[in-house]
Amino acid sequence: MTDQFALSRPPAAPEHAPRHGVGLRALRGVLSRDAVPIIALPVGAALAALLLWQLLVHVIDVPAAILPPPSDIVGQIAAHYGLLLKHAVPTTLETLLAFAIAIPLGILLAALMTCSTTINRAFYPNIVFFQLIPKIALAPMFIVWLGIGLPSRVTFAVFISFFPILVATATGLQAVSREMVRLCRSVGASDWQILFYVRFPTSLPYIFSGMKIAVTLAIIGIVVGEFIASQAGLGYLILFASSRQQADLGLACIVVLCAVGLVLYGAVVLGERAMMKLYGDR
Repeated sequence: MTDQFALSRPPAAPEHAPRHGVGLRALRGVLSRDAVPIIALPVGAALAALLLWQLLVHVIDVPAAILPPPSDIVGQIAAHYGLLLKHAVPTTLETLLAFAIAIPLGILLAALMTCSTTINRAFYPNIVFFQLIPKIALAPMFIVWLGIGLPSRVTFAVFISFFPILVATATGLQAVSREMVRLCRSVGASDWQILFYVRFPTSLPYIFSGMKIAVTLAIIGIVVGEFIASQAGLGYLILFASSRQQADLGLACIVVLCAVGLVLYGAVVLGERAMMKLYGDR
């Protein structure tokens, strides 16, 4: 009876097994060690650069109209927070609209060029040729063609932002091995089924890499359009500040643009993690 009861009991934990508290402390130690190079180093470098900027401006006595110190820029952001936010809204919305158009356009063209050799040979060289044209030189032409308003700015932003998505998606769709494609065809899968169920999930890292570049280019396209013809937006406010020699206000607008870009870039990163987790769970 004693031996039978002893056999029914669960085995004792080994003496060398880590305790729960020890494991948590080790995890916190690893996270704290990783946080130093990931967060502390770039933040420290940025703060050091700002401090050096502040000191050099005062030591060299640079006029504020040419290069204001960071403290003046922060003061402008605090003093004109409402104005900056008012002009940041149309810039952000137009950037989102251009980005939302560039994503399906780039992916669709990449899918067509991947599935059809004829379409690839007909369109890809021409697309590359148009991308070699200096984008700033074409910005006034979009105003002539589409007028002063939202369509010209959004179209120009789409024009310069869809190309990274196209190239990255095409590279990802063609990254599937030939053996995998032959295996799918051997079980009766069509080219479109291979595209949706094999090529597209494989190309997700490539697509999001192109989107990370495209979202920054979309902001540039909208701001350039606001430079040429606009009555609102951060680009318009930068020109207004430059005309009044308010370099601190212009740089404050650039800081807000950087913040908007970081938020949009972070949204793309979160979308990438969500999609990778979705397809990874499957």
